[in-house]
Amino acid sequence: MPEIVYYSIGVNEPIAPDEPLPPLPAIPRGCVVVIEGRAPIWRYGMAFHRLHGSAAAAVAVYDPRLGAVVVASHTPELREGHLIDAPFPTSRTGSGEWE
Repeated sequence: MPEIVYYSIGVNEPIAPDEPLPPLPAIPRGCVVVIEGRAPIWRYGMAFHRLHGSAAAAVAVYDPRLGAVVVASHTPELREGHLIDAPFPTSRTGSGEWE
């Protein structure tokens, strides 16, 4: 299984569509980026767009009931709809990235 990198886009209060996304975490070539956080659907769309063309092998969204669900992939091993047993990140480092 490739390395998993979390990208948290969640918000704690209502936001406007012109609010910027958080900076992308470091994305090693071939990893799986899991987008997570409570946010409007349009914010997820913006995150997908930002990740298109990244070094990631696949992009997934985190679902608390299912784990990470692959929504875009550049590798046959991880097709759309594939479920990844990704643990939910529990804390952030001082730089704001998930441990």
